[in-house]
Amino acid sequence: MRKYETIFILHPSTDEESVKASIEKFKGVIENGGGVVDNVDFWGKRKLAYEIDKVGEGFYTLVEFSANPELPKELDRIFRITDGVIRHIIVKKEK
Repeated sequence: MRKYETIFILHPSTDEESVKASIEKFKGVIENGGGVVDNVDFWGKRKLAYEIDKVGEGFYTLVEFSANPELPKELDRIFRITDGVIRHIIVKKEK
């Protein structure tokens, strides 16, 4: 299993319950895909470096996980089709 981390930004109009539900959804995708969530760090609402579709802030969440190489592709697909996700990135951590 390889170590990965992902950061995703949710739209600022998302309510607190929906933010928590989205985080649990993405954790579930990782765990159901055979991965292990090592750490979830919710950063809260922060200002974006630049506006995206006239949105200037969002809810940031960092998730560190271990998984097989196929799981990040599925997680990326889920991020793309989920309403409310402004931006996301998945990177493999170096040893």
